[in-house]
Amino acid sequence: MVLSASLMLGVVSIKHKPMYRVSLSGTELGYIQNKEMMQEKVKESILQEQEKNIDTIDLNQVPEYQLTFVDRAVISSEEQIIDTMKQDVTITYKYYELALHNEPIDKVNTIEEAEILVEKIKEENNEQDLDLSIIEKYTEKVEEVTTTNLEVAKNDIQTKVTEKIIEQEKQKAEEERIHQLPEINGIKLACVPITGTITSRYGVSSRIRSSNHTGLDIGASAGTSIKVVASGTVIEASYHKSYGNLVKVDHGNGLETWYAHTSKMYVTKGQKVEAGEIIATVGSTGNSTGPHLHLEIRVNGEHVNPQNYLYQ
Repeated sequence: MVLSASLMLGVVSIKHKPMYRVSLSGTELGYIQNKEMMQEKVKESILQEQEKNIDTIDLNQVPEYQLTFVDRAVISSEEQIIDTMKQDVTITYKYYELALHNEPIDKVNTIEEAEILVEKIKEENNEQDLDLSIIEKYTEKVEEVTTTNLEVAKNDIQTKVTEKIIEQEKQKAEEERIHQLPEINGIKLACVPITGTITSRYGVSSRIRSSNHTGLDIGASAGTSIKVVASGTVIEASYHKSYGNLVKVDHGNGLETWYAHTSKMYVTKGQKVEAGEIIATVGSTGNSTGPHLHLEIRVNGEHVNPQNYLYQ
């Protein structure tokens, strides 16, 4: 029996040779001579491929190796098998994102590049507390890895830092401006309604009035835009015999402002308005001797001198 087996093996070895059949999910890819050498080539060619920004390369399917006898004419197809395996891998890319106040600006390839940029920007702007952060990012989409060189990235970041500094300075100036605005019952008066010449002051008497003046008259050309001095709600926009076209705005906390003698009214009762919004135009309607704005300020129903707060 031993002799018979040896004879049979000898006959087989004359026409056949041992090789490994390689397959993925039952699909045959080809044959190789040496399983260990093949696994090493796969590792070198795919799993350890050194390309820009590649973090990991994972085979989606593990190849199967089966030892078998094949015709001696069959040749190894290692390169073809490796090329096929390359089509079935998941590649994860890594890059580093630079962000100012959590707003992404640019991308670089390595953590070393990112750290160099951050240090340079902070040093050049004398801002060690600058909120410039480095975010490690991963993606499987190579098109997302659009990194830039250090010089371009540095210029982009510096531009954003400059813009942020200017924005912060403007915000600080605006906060200071608002802080200095006149205030009535906690309501800030953001602007004057028009720019013009005071023609009649609060409290004066006149032959055209039956009582002392309850507001402030500011002369201006007919059609001049009138701005509401603070945000609020329009409580009236209608014609009154003495006031002419009159707009009243309630600002809360007992504060109301009245705008009289207007030629046109652009708001209606119940409408919300923002400080500085145009609500009417200068006119000479009602009991008026010429184009002007009659401005009244009322606190808890009582009129007060507008010049205590505006046109000082």
